[in-house]
Amino acid sequence: MWFDRIVSMSIAQTHKVKGASMRHHLAIVFLWLIVPLLALGQDSTKIIAMEHLWNRAELENDAGAVRLLLADDFVMTVAEGTTYNKAEIVASAADKSYRPEALQSTGLVVHSYGNTAVVTGNYYEKGVDKGKPWERRGRFTDTWMNLGGRWQCIASHFSVKPK
Repeated sequence: MWFDRIVSMSIAQTHKVKGASMRHHLAIVFLWLIVPLLALGQDSTKIIAMEHLWNRAELENDAGAVRLLLADDFVMTVAEGTTYNKAEIVASAADKSYRPEALQSTGLVVHSYGNTAVVTGNYYEKGVDKGKPWERRGRFTDTWMNLGGRWQCIASHFSVKPK
């Protein structure tokens, strides 16, 4: 199961880094607690959990976990109209000059359509990218599809709320 792979990667990463942060250990505990719930829960519960896992993976610069959550032909459209593919998003997550301090999704609503689900919600992001601080709030729409028995995000779009 791909969730087992995420947990295994996170555990391996913890053992590689002496004195890993408490935050990282809490993420491991979260994964151990949420994975059994995903196996028992409905699709909307699984998808909301994966939205939160995506945030956690980006907070930890865990490109491997991001790679597992996105479909091969994934596309993200950002507020300015630029699009990014899976490889670009995975590379961004791996880039250590990208240091998010907060990535939060709230007000999540899942609209299910068979093997496809659309998630809408609010987001808050804050951090440093290539030495420059940033902070954003906005709305997002993610489209998830069950591909071969596994939910993956196929498209994402976000807009920034004006200040």
